[in-house]
Amino acid sequence: MNNARSWRPLTVTLSGLFLLTAASATALAQTEDEDASWVEEIIVTGTAGGAELRKFDASFSITTTSNEEINRFSPKSTADLFKLVPGVWAESSGGVSGANVFVRGFAAAGDAPYVTVQLNGASIFPPPTLSFLENSTLFRIDETVLRMEALRGGPNPVLSNGQPGVTTNFILREGSEDTEGLAKFTTSDYDLRRFDGYLSGELAEDFYYMVGGYISSSPGIRDAQFNSDEGSQITINLTRDIEIGSINVFHRDTDDSGTWYLPAALGVPGIDAEYTQVGTLNRQQQIRVGPNNEARTIDIGEGRGWDGSVTGAVVILDVTDNWQLTNRASYTAGDADTLGLVPQSSPVQISALRADPDLDPLAVIVGDIEGAVSGRAIGESEFIQQFGAWEVRKELEAFVNDLSLERSWDRGTFTVGYFAASASSDDLWSLGNRRYQVIEANGEVVTGIECNDPALDGCFPQGDFDLDQVGDATINALYAATTFDIGDRFTVDVGVRVENYQAEMTADFGQDGTVDLAISADETETSWTAAGNLRLTDTFGAFLRLNQGKKMPTFNDYRDNSGAFANGNSLIRDIEQVELGAKWVTNYVSLYATGFYTTEDPTIFVAMAGVDQGEISTTETFGIEVDGDWATEFGFNLNLNATLQNAEFDGGVNSGNTVPRMPDWQLRLTPSYEFDISPDVEASVYGTLTVVDDRFSDGGNIVTLDGYEKLDLGVLLRMNERLTFQLSGDNVTDEDALTEGDPRDPLLANGRFIMPRSFKFSVGYEF
Repeated sequence: MNNARSWRPLTVTLSGLFLLTAASATALAQTEDEDASWVEEIIVTGTAGGAELRKFDASFSITTTSNEEINRFSPKSTADLFKLVPGVWAESSGGVSGANVFVRGFAAAGDAPYVTVQLNGASIFPPPTLSFLENSTLFRIDETVLRMEALRGGPNPVLSNGQPGVTTNFILREGSEDTEGLAKFTTSDYDLRRFDGYLSGELAEDFYYMVGGYISSSPGIRDAQFNSDEGSQITINLTRDIEIGSINVFHRDTDDSGTWYLPAALGVPGIDAEYTQVGTLNRQQQIRVGPNNEARTIDIGEGRGWDGSVTGAVVILDVTDNWQLTNRASYTAGDADTLGLVPQSSPVQISALRADPDLDPLAVIVGDIEGAVSGRAIGESEFIQQFGAWEVRKELEAFVNDLSLERSWDRGTFTVGYFAASASSDDLWSLGNRRYQVIEANGEVVTGIECNDPALDGCFPQGDFDLDQVGDATINALYAATTFDIGDRFTVDVGVRVENYQAEMTADFGQDGTVDLAISADETETSWTAAGNLRLTDTFGAFLRLNQGKKMPTFNDYRDNSGAFANGNSLIRDIEQVELGAKWVTNYVSLYATGFYTTEDPTIFVAMAGVDQGEISTTETFGIEVDGDWATEFGFNLNLNATLQNAEFDGGVNSGNTVPRMPDWQLRLTPSYEFDISPDVEASVYGTLTVVDDRFSDGGNIVTLDGYEKLDLGVLLRMNERLTFQLSGDNVTDEDALTEGDPRDPLLANGRFIMPRSFKFSVGYEF
């Protein structure tokens, strides 16, 4: 890659913006009280060894979200919370698991290849994404979470697992000398029943505990007719302060799953954002697996989720006055399964099909079309469609250890670290298993279509896709980072990481006992970052950062691009980023604006598992992220979260096209007003307006997904500082909009809706 081409455009495009912002903010900052409380906000993500740092002093883009802000936002999944992070586009319309999350113009076919999830600073699973898995699937938000920190770009290529996109770090509550707790019950207009709680305090002198979790059950926001969304979680967090530091041990056990919401048929009357095909009449589906087409029945109601645990420890020791040793470790193990009804054709009306069988040559009518379970006669004006009963079983295990030693002195620090991780995934897939069903909420398989005959293999003449795959990966990385002050207002930090990545994988296509693909990879790469941070005044600063990181291949990258890999083509993606940030923080204003320029080389798209698509190109993105808060003395507050970007392909058949799925701009505006109803009753009313630009569903820019506006509202009452009542409404105008088209074939008339209007009500008691 031509590095000169990579760095130069930033100065041309963003320098004017930066100079204008700097001049304006400096003038304003001089009129403000320099005793700014927001200046003192502390972060621990993005620093070597997780050392505490004032957010205002950080030379990178980071967003912090408190427990109170999480509760007000009332996210329906972990990925839903990522919408609060500028530069991130989160498609959380698939249910409690299995989101698609995109970052700063980096191209991806789905999942979340540029998102890492940490718990107390320890990565929970080193590969950000595998097929049918992304990190947010393995994490559930509850009242045990104190806050989230989301680091974008910055030192990500050097620290943690070296993933260069976004790192979201969830910090657990810790106990203290005072006994504290919460009990909260939540219900909704979709029959949600959820209990949350936590208890924290002191077990002995300098030994503290926190324990909490939740139990939840509902038929889902899109009613599946049965309790399809069920979950429970318990978290234990123990902290022991010792003379030279602290020891923290945590364990989180989760069993939580829900319906996998998929693209819906477009243009069919009655099909909207409340629709899900899954229901009582079709949750049990017959599939055929292996070379002998062995028939068995699966329960689609299992949906998509996580049944496993994360155990970790953080040890921080002050070895001497100037030396600190930090070790962060985590062990993750469990099952992340996916079962769902996947649309695999366009919808077709029965009367139109009778008049012209070529509309869908596979839908051969051989008798009366009726519901296979109900026996209901399916009318001529109704629609049918192929749905595949997909089953994906994933058994996961990962161990991560990050050891660092830091030396500090008056003008800086030097840190050296060793990151070691292993990850494994044992997969059994059965994709396909196609049958025609009537398209309606909670529909069913129909009779009268030839290929629906249970004696046949289904409605796909090429057969199904069955996979038995095992993969193991190890990561060993050495990294070093230093910060040093030049004068009183300028700080420089530099970091480098040398990583060795090894992967062993075998795949049996067809589950016939024959190994069809064996991969052995051994890759070593170097990443680096460098930044300068300038504090112009006590309330205004700026930074410039350059970094170069790598996205190492995962098991599915090797499998789906095995031909390219066998021919000697590298599957490693080189990521280059330039960031130019301005920050202005006073008693009333907190404003962080970051301009970024990124390139990704190469980008390889895969249409379906096991199929080389062979399109290789680079992506190039210019953009700016804005994260701001304005607080007033009379109780009115305003939060602004905005991203403006231009992401395009450079090279390949889609050269010049816009990178799919991500909007060129998105805006979230959240006003709130706090006031006293009486001396014992405090109230807060709040809302969020989300405005999203048009997007393209595919790399060819064939299908356009229209932009939309979404409005959320809420009210919170607090009585005697302990009893709380909260009512929150999501998508209160019931906006119909799509987050994606059909990811398997953009020409099919399918699309996934944003979540429909819903309301939650909760009662909580704090003590």
